[in-house]
Amino acid sequence: MGASAVTRSRGAAVPRTVIDTNVILSALVFGGGATGRVRQAWQTGLLLPLASTATVQELMRVLAYPKFKLSADDQRELLADYLPFAEVVAVPDPPPRVPDCRDPHDLPFLHLAVAGKADLLVSGDADLLVLTAPDIRPRLRFGIVTVQALLDQLPPAFAPPA
Repeated sequence: MGASAVTRSRGAAVPRTVIDTNVILSALVFGGGATGRVRQAWQTGLLLPLASTATVQELMRVLAYPKFKLSADDQRELLADYLPFAEVVAVPDPPPRVPDCRDPHDLPFLHLAVAGKADLLVSGDADLLVLTAPDIRPRLRFGIVTVQALLDQLPPAFAPPA
C-alpha cells in the first residue's frame, strides 16, 4: 500500500511511522495505557506502521523471551494483531546512511525510517531520542518522538475518556 493510498477520512495523509520494538511489545503484550492507544491508532488507520525484515525479526525474537511466557500460538496471535496493519519496506543493501547512533541495535529502525520515507519514528529509547538534538535533527527527514508526543499529534476524537 503506497503512501498516497493511505489517508484519513478527512483527506489528510496518515503518518508513515516506524515504531520501535519496545513500544510494539508493550502495546501487544500489555495493551493498556498510552501504548494501547498506539495499538488502536494502527488498527483504526490513524497511522501506518512500517516494518522491515530486521525489525520484524527483532519483534519475533523479543516475543519469544521466556519472561513473557507466551506460547508459540500466543506469539503468532500477537504478530497477527500487528503485521497486517504494517507496510513492509525493503531496506536496501547497503542500507541508507543515517546519523551515528550510540546503540548499533537501533540502526535497523533508522534504516527503515529512511528507506520507508517515514514521517515519524516512535520510541522511548534514549539512544534514539538523543538524535532529536538541534545539531542532528536537520539531517533527518523524519521526527523521532515519544509515545506521548505521537498521541498528542492524533486527532482530538482519539483522546482517551476523561
